[in-house]
Amino acid sequence: MLVSLLVVASGIQAQMTAKKELVAKVLLLQQPAVEQAAQALAERPALQMLQQAGMALQSQVPADKREAVAKDIQAEAKKYADDAVPLVRERAVKLAPSTVGALLEEKFSEDELKQLIAIIESPVNRKFLQLGGEMQNALIDKLVAETQGTIEPKVRALEQAIGKRLAQATPAAAPAAAVPKAAKAPAKAASK
Repeated sequence: MLVSLLVVASGIQAQMTAKKELVAKVLLLQQPAVEQAAQALAERPALQMLQQAGMALQSQVPADKREAVAKDIQAEAKKYADDAVPLVRERAVKLAPSTVGALLEEKFSEDELKQLIAIIESPVNRKFLQLGGEMQNALIDKLVAETQGTIEPKVRALEQAIGKRLAQATPAAAPAAAVPKAAKAPAKAASK
């Protein structure tokens, strides 16, 4: 009886090892997707800040200084991305086995994992994935062409509505002009 239990236990162990190896292979095949998701996550704050900075540049920075300030801001965002993206990407790859791998091991049978690997490695799947950007661009180009006439007036109306709301929320031109003069006066006094 003890021999039978040992045989069953060793069979289960072999099955678990085979399943772990299949999960490891799926993770390896999916590593580019994991890295891409991590990169998008790491870049998200910088992209949001760049968007906000772009709006601030238009409303708060004199026109003659916008380009230089924009370049400085972009350089800071690139510096952030150069530091943050590799860290987040590396951590995502390390976490994948304990998160995605654990789910794969729990939710997929050994046979299903083999089928999944076959699908991921299939030439047809690879060709389909390579066409992803081209298919998306074709759809977007056609969509823009077909909806541009309808959407452009709506965008202009939105811009006007936002401009009107901002104009209503901003103080009158005279008090706004007084603020910079008052701000400049102490600087002149301090330099004397």
